[in-house]
Amino acid sequence: MRAAFYKTTGPAAQVLEVGTLPTPQPGPGEVRVRLAYSGVNPSDVKSRSGASNRGWNFPVTVPHSDGAGTIDALGAGVDADLLGRRVWVYNGQWERAFGTAAEYITLPAAQAVPLPDSVSFEAGASVGIPLMTAFHALAACGSVIGRTVLVSGAAGSVGSYATQLARLGGARVIATVSGEAKAALARAAGAHEVVNYRDEDVAARVRELTGARGADFIIDVDASGNAARYGQLLAFGGKAVIYGSNAREFAVPFGPMISGLVTMYFFIVYKLPAQEMRDTVAGVAQLLAQGVLAHPPAAVFGLDDIAAAHQRVEAGANAKVLIRL
Repeated sequence: MRAAFYKTTGPAAQVLEVGTLPTPQPGPGEVRVRLAYSGVNPSDVKSRSGASNRGWNFPVTVPHSDGAGTIDALGAGVDADLLGRRVWVYNGQWERAFGTAAEYITLPAAQAVPLPDSVSFEAGASVGIPLMTAFHALAACGSVIGRTVLVSGAAGSVGSYATQLARLGGARVIATVSGEAKAALARAAGAHEVVNYRDEDVAARVRELTGARGADFIIDVDASGNAARYGQLLAFGGKAVIYGSNAREFAVPFGPMISGLVTMYFFIVYKLPAQEMRDTVAGVAQLLAQGVLAHPPAAVFGLDDIAAAHQRVEAGANAKVLIRL
């Protein structure tokens, strides 16, 4: 099969190769998926660059955890009815050497989730990490009916889904973005108010919009950039749900946090406990079946252009970056 891979971490153009690898065969309890698209996420780019050390090193790594395609082979013990089923996959390269940047992937049958006929393969390859992250982030908030949810980076894939889910859940959504083009994306996703963090004092603006009360929840892509202001941004008893940070360490002011009874909840979607993972996958599957979400615009690259795709993500893509297989 054709695949993209790297043997050492580093810059995309220097370490990513495209070539031929043996076509995998499914083991017991596994399926093989003939992939149509592979999704490129920031975590994939960080792993390839070496910026994020996941604690394992393989001689050859096929990157990417998300993808969509058709089940074309079954391992022992797998329901025969799954053969030929359209699916989206998640955690393709988590703790595994071979991810979705290839024509085929084998993985446990539970990680190949039915994709409704009404949902394109492009959308299916976009939902794994981003929509699962957004879904669990909203679940961690509990009920948001009548509450104010602040979504940082609302024009990104996770942020866009989180904005939509918060709006669907009955929240008032305040979005932060870095420019007018991204503001338009956040408004299209359902944000009631948009704050440009490059031009405005976010904390002051949020307090103005909430009558000095603050937001009930923050869904945060960059704790290192925002945590110092959680005490100002959040209402009394508020909660920051954190799925990302642009720095490994950051400081949090003790006084505003303790006096505001602020809660900080960290998670990485790859490592959700078993029940939370099942709930998240089921929730995403239901949302796809209902057709209630708008998916981010896609920027599609060929497999031979995978280095350019990674560079697009590193540059802050205003789209979901996909590899066509």
